[in-house]
Amino acid sequence: MSHRATEGHRPPERSAADRRVDGLLVQVAQGDQTSFAGVYDALVVPVMGMASRILRDEAQAEEVTQDVMIEVWRTAARFRPERGAAKSWVLTLAHRRAVERVRSVQASTDRERRAAQLHHQTPFDEVVEAVEEREQRARVYRCLAGLGNMQRLPLVLAYYQGLTYAEVAEALSTPPGTVKTRMRTGLQKLRACLGSG
Repeated sequence: MSHRATEGHRPPERSAADRRVDGLLVQVAQGDQTSFAGVYDALVVPVMGMASRILRDEAQAEEVTQDVMIEVWRTAARFRPERGAAKSWVLTLAHRRAVERVRSVQASTDRERRAAQLHHQTPFDEVVEAVEEREQRARVYRCLAGLGNMQRLPLVLAYYQGLTYAEVAEALSTPPGTVKTRMRTGLQKLRACLGSG
């Protein structure tokens, strides 16, 4: 029995790329924020791929991808390299988030269907508004994805996690003045991107 147990727990060989990402994530967990850029670049495409396969909706997959990457950044200390590769750990988070989103969307759709049956018909303007809002949200996520990591991260923490300048600065171990400058530059680029769309 003990032989079988040890055989079953032997981790598969990891590629050099996987080992590199493992090391970067360990450094993120130790407070090295610059290593997160490497983790993000290495894993954002596989995370987006998994979210897209589960959700079959590009805008929602982009939202889930951003949520997952923020969760990775915030919970890096929970990663245990001895239990498996960083990529597997992150894709497990992505799978869970995407499935939660599917359930949430399904529950929301069911509620809307019941409400529509009660009111018989949703006014045309409300439908148009909902579609426009969703398209706008998708554009914001696309533009955010186009920003550099140094500008994207403070904006996401401030606007999606509700952190103040001081909290963002503390979370990123960066001086508040630097955070403000990066956020200002990021917002300018975001506005330009949204304006050109």
